[in-house]
Amino acid sequence: MSTGYETILLEIADGVATLTLNRPQRLNSFTVAMHEEVRAALARISADRSVRCLVLTGAGRGFCAGQDLSERAVAPGQAPRDLGESIETYYKPLVLALRNLPLPVIAAVNGVAAGAGANLALACDLVFAARSASFVQAFAKIGLVPDSGGTWFLPRLVGNARALGMALLAERISAEQAEAWGLIWKCVDDAELMPTVRNVAAQLAASPTRGLARTKEAIYAAWSLTLAQSLDLERDFQRELGRTADYAEGVAAFLQKRAPRFQGQ
Repeated sequence: MSTGYETILLEIADGVATLTLNRPQRLNSFTVAMHEEVRAALARISADRSVRCLVLTGAGRGFCAGQDLSERAVAPGQAPRDLGESIETYYKPLVLALRNLPLPVIAAVNGVAAGAGANLALACDLVFAARSASFVQAFAKIGLVPDSGGTWFLPRLVGNARALGMALLAERISAEQAEAWGLIWKCVDDAELMPTVRNVAAQLAASPTRGLARTKEAIYAAWSLTLAQSLDLERDFQRELGRTADYAEGVAAFLQKRAPRFQGQ
């Protein structure tokens, strides 16, 4: 377990990095200090060639309650804070860093995921949630628009009708409902959340990492491409991946009827 952090925990073992938001007394809500530590941790993970999967979770009974509003409090007579600057400086880089990591990113939602915390989970590639967990687009309750990618993720995942219902009504969506709607990948019993996520992370860490990275890149890019453009991108990625050591190993293992030994190369 990495030391030197005050608001997060970082563990790297067997090809899997586990980043735990660690302000349980505040439901792991974000402060400037947490943003800076998460940014540093993601930079370390990105630079570490041994890491082939990232797990993001929260300590205690919550995943992340979004922004810690105590940092946003304005005394009477003070000018209102520029919330757009906070988005530009902290939340936008965080969401893009998670989405652009060249390896699979798993969110293990262990409790409430509210506001930016909900959308932080949706920025991950696979979302597993404990049965007791929930998702809340809480922005309407304080007069704001869903941020951290909320207006972009929601309609693509659940369609406009459900996206608008979640955003305008700010109703709590259970993990089971989130799975049924396609908002997340899977809802599991509370006791099975971390064992399930660890097993999946181990599977992904032993997989051909470069191929997985290009797969997620192609799927995310397809939302803004024509069919012809997606076919071209698939062609280019297959040309690149067909020259990798992992592809050669995958074919050899298939022909020899043995388990492949991918190195992420």
